[in-house]
Amino acid sequence: MKNIAGLMKQAQQMQQKMQDLQAEVEATEVEGQAGGGLVKAVLTGKGTAVSLSIDASIMEDGDLEMVEDLAVAAFNDAKAKADALMQDKMKDVTGGLNLPAGMKLPF
Repeated sequence: MKNIAGLMKQAQQMQQKMQDLQAEVEATEVEGQAGGGLVKAVLTGKGTAVSLSIDASIMEDGDLEMVEDLAVAAFNDAKAKADALMQDKMKDVTGGLNLPAGMKLPF
């Protein structure tokens, strides 16, 4: 019974760490860039869009398709950074435990 109580306590501690991590990641903003910084996208650590900034100089060419492509690239860059942030933070919570690919916490 003593081992079960210890496991339950560890599970509760890990659950609290996960909740703290999720709050921290949600409050963190990451910036992605494209076109040498002419287009910038800001997302929360969970991937929610916060802002998009487009330098006016790229609008002078009138190439709307290029601007759209740069915007998508900037958001993808920010999303990749948000994903890397989450993975890095998860290592702290799981203590470096290598979870199988695709396995996400909390279960």
